Amino acid sequence: MPLAVDLPLADESVQPEVDLKTQIVRFVATGALSAVVDFGLYVVGLAIGLPVAVAKSISFVAGTTTAYVINRRWTFQAEPSRARFIAVVALYAVTFAVQVGLNQVMYHTFPDVWWRVPLAYLIAQGTATVINFLVQRMVIFKIR
Repeated sequence: MPLAVDLPLADESVQPEVDLKTQIVRFVATGALSAVVDFGLYVVGLAIGLPVAVAKSISFVAGTTTAYVINRRWTFQAEPSRARFIAVVALYAVTFAVQVGLNQVMYHTFPDVWWRVPLAYLIAQGTATVINFLVQRMVIFKIR
């Protein structure tokens, strides 16, 4: 069942295809906004006493949902598609495991100092971002 956010915009079919550089810039901008959502919820979750993995799981879902909605429409300018949505959900499931697991390992590896949370987050987020962009561009939203 498609989500309401996947409904096409009236002018979506007339948008020109975007080149790699533009896609990267848009993906990074979208990622920055999504990271604010993700990291903000992660810090709030930790502040209210949630376990690290739970806080990161909640923040990941919120951040990746934000990223999907914006990237589908703006970065890759793709038409709504149930198959694409399912592919993105599968990709996010993989990157969820990578990101939450890597964050957990880094969090417990680093000493208990002020930079532990942001550095663990950046390592996990950076890894997931590279995986997401490559798979979305080359497989899910590939221009045919």
